[in-house]
Amino acid sequence: MKVLVASIAAAMLFTSPVLAIEPIPGSITYKNPEAPRLKKSPIGSQVPHVFYSGGSRYQEWYVLQPNRSLKLVDRVKLSN
Repeated sequence: MKVLVASIAAAMLFTSPVLAIEPIPGSITYKNPEAPRLKKSPIGSQVPHVFYSGGSRYQEWYVLQPNRSLKLVDRVKLSN
């Protein structure tokens, strides 16, 4: 059992973390990630955003964090 726990702990140390999605021009949080604050929406709300960037159309999904900021969680390229 100790070997199993040790091997799981070692695997967690040596695996690479999942990279966060970075904002692109047109994203709500592109210039200043801490600027947008939603005051009336419930914490955990999902917020969609559709925009054009570099000639392509994108849809992004944000989640409202406990500090009222938006966290970018998903982006899909809809068309060219």
